[in-house]
Order: sequence, then C-alpha cells, then structure tokens
Amino acid sequence: MNALESTKEKAPTHSDILTVNQPSPLTERLGNIIQPLIGPLALFAIWWMAAAGNWVSGNLLPGPIATFGSLWQSLATGDMISDATATLKLTLTAFVIASVLGVPTGIILGSSKKIYRSVEFVIDFFRSTPVTAMFPLFLLIFGIDDSSKISVAAFAAWLVLLFNVAYGVMNAGETRVLAAKVMGASRWRIFKDVMFYDSLPQTFVGIRMAVSMGLVVIIVAEMFIGSIHGMGHRIIDAQQVYDLEDMYASILVTGIIGYGLNLLFLGLERWLVHWSGR
Repeated sequence: MNALESTKEKAPTHSDILTVNQPSPLTERLGNIIQPLIGPLALFAIWWMAAAGNWVSGNLLPGPIATFGSLWQSLATGDMISDATATLKLTLTAFVIASVLGVPTGIILGSSKKIYRSVEFVIDFFRSTPVTAMFPLFLLIFGIDDSSKISVAAFAAWLVLLFNVAYGVMNAGETRVLAAKVMGASRWRIFKDVMFYDSLPQTFVGIRMAVSMGLVVIIVAEMFIGSIHGMGHRIIDAQQVYDLEDMYASILVTGIIGYGLNLLFLGLERWLVHWSGR
C-alpha cells in the first residue's frame, strides 16, 4: 500500500508536463527577435547569391553590398531623406483627406442598404477603374503640381476606405443588433454601441489598404507627373541615367516607408481594437 501511494505521488501531473514543454522566457524572447529576421536575411542571401553567381546580369542587378553602400551614401548626404520626406508628406496629406471624407461617407452608406445599393454601381465602377487612367483628368482640373498628385491619391484611397467602412458597418453582428432591438435600444444607440464597434476591425483593414494605395499612387504620380523631388522622381531618374544601385536603394526605401506605415496603423489597431480578438 505504501509502495502504491509513493508511485502515485511520483507520477507526473498535467501541469508538470506543461511546465516541462514550455520554453524558457529567454528562449521565447530570442525566438521573437529571430523569427522576423528570417525573411529579410533569406532575401539578402538569395540576392547576394544571384549577384555573385551571375544568375542575373550584373548590368541589371547590382549586389546588395553595393546597393546598401549607395543607400548609406545617399542618406549621409541627405538627398534620400529629402525625397523620402517629400513623398511621405504627400502620402499622409492624401490619406488624411481620404479619411476625413471616406469614413463618414462609408458609415452613412453602410448604415442603409438602400442608400448603398443606389450608389453601388458608381462606387464599383470607379473602384475598378485603374487610377492611372484618371491622371489626365486630375491634371486638367488641378494642374501640374503637388495638388494633382494629392488629389488623385486621395481619390484612390477614398474609394478603398469608403468600400471597407461601408462593408464593415453593413456586416456588423446581426445577433447583437437584434438583441439590442429586443432590449428597446434606439437606432442611434444600436449604431453607436453595436454597429460602430463591430465595424472597426474592417475599418482598420480599409485604413491600411488606403494608406498603401495612397503611397503607390503618389510614387507613380511622381514618376510621370512633373516632379523635381520625391521617391518616384528619384527612381525614374536613376533608371534613366542607368544608376542601378541608386534605383534599387530608392526602391528599398520606398518599401520601408510602406512597411512602416502599415506597422504604424496595425499597432494603432491592436491598441484601439484589442477586444476584437485579432
């Protein structure tokens, strides 16, 4: 009997097994640091092997070391920072305009399916039209300056944001809406306390898509609409004079800007919409 009891006492419990299988805090911390670096390091290695092994002609693909050297030189002289700041300023201006106009309009359209259906064709038509096809129209209206770039980027971002906000409001949890109606809540309370909060996750998806769309349009506009500064202007100028190292360095900086903006709004979403479980 005593032997049996001692055997039972020594048997590992479920909590003991979980404790053994759980990684240490240091290992978990190192994993959180290393995992995001795997992709960039793999990309750098493939890029270096492609350049060193002449997989692609050196006239088309400079090595990563030479490219990062050109990037460092451009940052040291301040040229790259000036162009990146100009592009970021135009992008954020267009995004703010799109947000101020898009969020309220999307809420209004999403709160009434009848209103949305009445303008659905117009929204889908312009949303399906390539933004670059709209450049001549905006040039005629706003002229060849920064206002035309901001306006066409704001228009493209506005359509993306409008659609996502309206979709989020229309697809708010029907069960919660019905429960609020049963409890006698007014339409305003239902919208403010149920539909608005349920639509926030989809709204932030639209915000991230809109700021990315704004950046893309600004870059393209800087390439083809008279510009003397900006990352788009820098990329097309480097391509025309065949300065491939500066061209690739500029493309990298443009990608970093887009990634940074996405991280910014993703962090804001996790802070404000932490209850959504995403």
